[in-house]
Amino acid sequence: MTDLLWQKAGVETNAKIMKFLAGNDVLLDREFFLHDIIASKAHVEGLANIGVISAKEMEDLKRELDVLSEDFRAGRFVLDEHYEDGHSAIEARLTERLGDAGRRVHTGRSRNDQVLVATRLWLKEKLALLETHCHAVADVCLQRAAQPALPLPGYTHLQRAVVSSTAMWFAGFAEGFIDNAWRARQTAAWIDANPLGTAAGYGVNLPLDRAHTTQALGFGRMQVSPIYAQLSRGKFEMAVMEALSSALLDTRRLAWDLSLFTTAEFNFVSLPAEYTTGSSIMPNKRNPDVVELLRASYATVAAARCEIEQLLSLPSGYQRDLQFSKGSLFQGVTHGLSALELLPDLLARMQWNEAAMRAAIEPAMYATDVAIEQAAAGVPFREAYRAAAQAASEAGHGRTPESSLTARTSPGAGHDLRLDVLRQRLDNLSS
Repeated sequence: MTDLLWQKAGVETNAKIMKFLAGNDVLLDREFFLHDIIASKAHVEGLANIGVISAKEMEDLKRELDVLSEDFRAGRFVLDEHYEDGHSAIEARLTERLGDAGRRVHTGRSRNDQVLVATRLWLKEKLALLETHCHAVADVCLQRAAQPALPLPGYTHLQRAVVSSTAMWFAGFAEGFIDNAWRARQTAAWIDANPLGTAAGYGVNLPLDRAHTTQALGFGRMQVSPIYAQLSRGKFEMAVMEALSSALLDTRRLAWDLSLFTTAEFNFVSLPAEYTTGSSIMPNKRNPDVVELLRASYATVAAARCEIEQLLSLPSGYQRDLQFSKGSLFQGVTHGLSALELLPDLLARMQWNEAAMRAAIEPAMYATDVAIEQAAAGVPFREAYRAAAQAASEAGHGRTPESSLTARTSPGAGHDLRLDVLRQRLDNLSS
């Protein structure tokens, strides 16, 4: 391992203790390494602006940071156990190439604000992906909702309840994912604060050019208080996990529907073959494993958020406990986004079985229509309700799923889906 940034003369390091302290941190830092380099370039520019380094040193450092970025992408530089973490790897590389200029790169910085700013940049990037995936899901749902509606039983308590349609089903998830996309964008705006220059949480005795680094890194605002910068670690990560969880919660319920609809008992939906797998022992089986793992993905994200939350039982100021939040964050976000990425194609290519859905519409499912029609004609609703309940088995006489849906004129219902309103909300995300 390279020399420790914090090594003091006369103090020996114990290998077992160092292994425990480092854990998987250096491996996890591979995910954040390029963001750390980007932030380091902005910091170097800020140091030059206040005269701590010369213009030549700034250019040399920026050049070597660019070379390091290229080497890392190409696999010529490997971030591994030779380094304590990504931050020390950057400083070691710059020192190796530039001597004293490399040793100056850490001036006015702490590993605390280094990890904060690199993570913050990474989170912004992932929230943009979350918005993109949610937008894509909503778009597919709206396209399919606009296709001719097929009758689909509507369920409450997992019991057949009223006539619904495939268009209503898709419209419901379209609106959910429009909201999820908006939440991703709003969360991105909320965390869009630059912590670089807050050092270990108390500032430094240098007039750091934080306005420059805020602009250079594309942040919407400066995170002013150094103490709050430390308090926000974990808090901001949880906000991102909550936005992701919102999308995965809708995914879980959608996947539950598909898990039921693809059973032989329902037989409402057929999935593309590549979204199913064979049984290891039963030759006749094709299993909806992708759908089941989509359903389970919420648990992974929720568990990651919970672990971060449990780490935050801390006083103000930095505590080493927060190191463990990095693995939870990486696992939860990367898994959640990979799950959402699969949804648009799955939803675009799944096929409805109209015959099975139409056969599942029972006469009693029109009883609500009968009761409301009687109420509209002047019968007190509770009287109409009781009469319809007593004659529920006859409620379907002379009725079809299409007539029931056509009569459903309340805004958002079968005859008035308001897809144009939903499309405008989605399009507003792109403007």
